[in-house]
Order: sequence, then structure tokens, then C-alpha cells
Amino acid sequence: MAKLLGLTADGLLDRFASPDPTPGGGSAAALAGATAAALAAMVCAMPKTRTNLDSERERLATALGWAKEAGSRLRSLVQEDSEAYDAVVAAYRLPKATEEEKAARREQVAMAMARATEVPLRTAEACLVVMSAAAEALAHGNPNASSDARTAGALAWAGLLGAAANVRINAGSLGDAAGGILERIDALLAEGRNRVGGLGLPV
Repeated sequence: MAKLLGLTADGLLDRFASPDPTPGGGSAAALAGATAAALAAMVCAMPKTRTNLDSERERLATALGWAKEAGSRLRSLVQEDSEAYDAVVAAYRLPKATEEEKAARREQVAMAMARATEVPLRTAEACLVVMSAAAEALAHGNPNASSDARTAGALAWAGLLGAAANVRINAGSLGDAAGGILERIDALLAEGRNRVGGLGLPV
């Protein structure tokens, strides 16, 4: 698969709009998070802070680190999510004429579905980090960029919600192993809702 983030913006949007199953919602969630991270980083890196105190600059420097690290992960996850779902499709297309083929196919499907659940879970985790960076940018960054910080928070929250939806639908095939994963995504969503309030955004 060609690297999605190597496409032009128009080209990437056209790929999302195509009837092909990938890139889909999981990649879009990661892209929303990566865009949010870039915006949060911009505000954190501005020379002016809210009141130009050294303590604010220190907090923004820390938040900048969060945004850069999470943003790097999310950029990779745009591609990883599509590759994970492509592996699911490939597994379901394996032959199943004999018992041996059926067993091998079941194993490959299970492995692919586990990965297709784990990848958006990592997207959700990274989006929550970006929400924290956006909150710091809003609280301590240049007040003229407050709308940028809020936009970062909104995009990160959207990414978290989208990733959670992908986790839930894929976890349905994992049986007993889904319990812990669903508990984790519920915790991420609950923490995300708390941070949305701090950003002054509607839940």
C-alpha cells in the first residue's frame, strides 16, 4: 500500500471518499489526532505565553513534548490502521475447503482481528495525550491562539471517539479477550469527556 501521508491532501481525501474499505474510519481518527497534535504543538511553541511567566513556558515545553510524541505515533497509525484492516480482509479470503484450511483461516482471522482492535486502541490513547497538550496550550499559551488550541482539543476528541468506535466493532470478534479492551476504551472515553469540559467544548 502506498503511504497515505505521502499523498497530496486532495489525493488522501479522494482515497477516503473511494468505495474501497481502506483507508476508513480508523485511519481518519488517527489523522484527526495527528492534525490536532500539530495544532497543539504550534500553540505550545509560540514565543508568547499567556502572561510570559517562566512557569508557563516550562509547562508549554512539556506539553509540546507530549504533542510531538503523540503526533508522531498518530501519523504512523494512519497507515497502520489501513494495513491492519487489509490483513483482516486477506484473512477472510483464505481458502476453507478442508479442515486444515479452515483451522488455518480461523487462526489468521483471529490474529488479524486482534491487531485491528489493538491499533485503534493505541490511536485512542494517543488522542487522549493530545487532548492534554491542547488543554495546556489553551491554559498557558498565547491567548490569541486560543481557538487553535480548542480546535486541537476538538479534533483530538473526535479522533478518540472514532478510534473507540473501531475498537468496539472489532472487539466483538475477540470473545473473552474483549473484556479488558472494552474496559480500557471506556476509561479513555471517560477521561476524554473530563478533558473536553476543561477545553470549554461541548461533550
